[in-house]
Amino acid sequence: MTPNETLNPNDPEFFDLLVGSFRRLVGKRLVERERGPEWLYGDAPFMITAQRNNPEPAFIYANAAAQRLFGYTWSEFTRLTAQSLSGFAAQEEGRALLDALTRDGYMANYRGQQVTRSGSRFRMEDGIVWQLRDRFGHYHGQAAMFSRWTDA
Repeated sequence: MTPNETLNPNDPEFFDLLVGSFRRLVGKRLVERERGPEWLYGDAPFMITAQRNNPEPAFIYANAAAQRLFGYTWSEFTRLTAQSLSGFAAQEEGRALLDALTRDGYMANYRGQQVTRSGSRFRMEDGIVWQLRDRFGHYHGQAAMFSRWTDA
C-alpha cells in the first residue's frame, strides 16, 4: 500500500492481514470464523484501528465503533496521524509498548488516554496492540483493539 492509497474498509486482503497477524502473534482469534470484513467494520462491538508502516504513522483503518468513539468519518480518520489522537500519554507507557512490540510482536492489557474530535478525553483500557505482519513475516504497520473505554 502506498502512503496516499485509500483502503476499502471491507477489503478481504487487509482483513486477512489484520486477523491473521492477530492470530499468529496473540494466539487468539480476533473474530469468529463465520465473521468477515463487513462485520468487523460495521458491527463489531469493539474498536479497531490500524496504521501503516512509515516514518509518520497514519491511520489506514478505523471500524465504525472507532469512528463513533473518536467522532471522525472514515475519510477523516484515514487522513489522521497516530499522534493527532493521543492524549498526554506517559513516556513510560510508550516505552513499554514499543519494547513489547519489538520483543513479542504485541502488547496485551494496553491502556492509554485519547482525544476525540471535539477535544474531550477518554481512557482506553484492556487493549491489545499488535504488529501487522503477513504470513511471510513482512511488517506492514500496527493495529489496536479496545473493547473498554471510560471518560477521562
